[in-house]
Amino acid sequence: MDKQLIYQHFRSEETPVIDELISFISQASTEYRPVLTNFLNPREVYIAQTILNIEPGIKMKTDGLFTKAERQRILFYPEYYVPNEDDFDLALVWIKYPIKFATLKHSQILGALMHVGIDRSLLGDIVSDGEKWQFVTTAKMVNFLKLQIEQVGKVKVHLEEIARNNSILAVDEWQGIQMSVSSLRLDALIAGVYNLSRKHVKDLLASKKISLNWMNIEKPDAEIAEHDIISVRGYGRFRLNTLQGVSKKGKIRMEVDVLKK
Repeated sequence: MDKQLIYQHFRSEETPVIDELISFISQASTEYRPVLTNFLNPREVYIAQTILNIEPGIKMKTDGLFTKAERQRILFYPEYYVPNEDDFDLALVWIKYPIKFATLKHSQILGALMHVGIDRSLLGDIVSDGEKWQFVTTAKMVNFLKLQIEQVGKVKVHLEEIARNNSILAVDEWQGIQMSVSSLRLDALIAGVYNLSRKHVKDLLASKKISLNWMNIEKPDAEIAEHDIISVRGYGRFRLNTLQGVSKKGKIRMEVDVLKK
């Protein structure tokens, strides 16, 4: 596999992700068996699909258990193989708590899970239907988390593994919008999505309140690509779904999904 050919399609800081994905694909190819990744974000899944398009021979399938799951595991496999649900080693966990007397937040749940030392790559989506909360992890992590997590914030909780067909229908808080910007610079997109001045965006960057694909970033001129997810503390996050060409006035048209705080 020509790594240099692949590298030129992506950012230099994405090289470690590319190398790891290439390693998984090569393993599936040389050992002629399915190989499973940890949970990946949408940008990483997109990179994996692009690599396979350049170097065919191995197929891939994703699963994050929830419908429209954001974080998913990839199974790379030879053409002879037929994937099934068990291959993804997913577990659905219900966070039981006194709904009538307390409320939980996504950030609190993620914080509690990370506090016990679990790596983010072992966690899938954390979702709610407005009352109930569930999350996805690997099957091997369930017992550890059940023993470690007894409280989220100040709320007493109990974790219970349940069958995947008991997953809740998550509240979809993403809002799709069409917009046009002068460039694909990070500061231009943030200013456009949240109607902020470039100076304010620069201040947010300097204060380390902005992340790109879950990694802190301070470069206002970083170029954003399809399937990137930008988080802005205090405002929410958004993802660039598709680029839709250039207008007659030279503006770049795009479709963006926005998740407000």
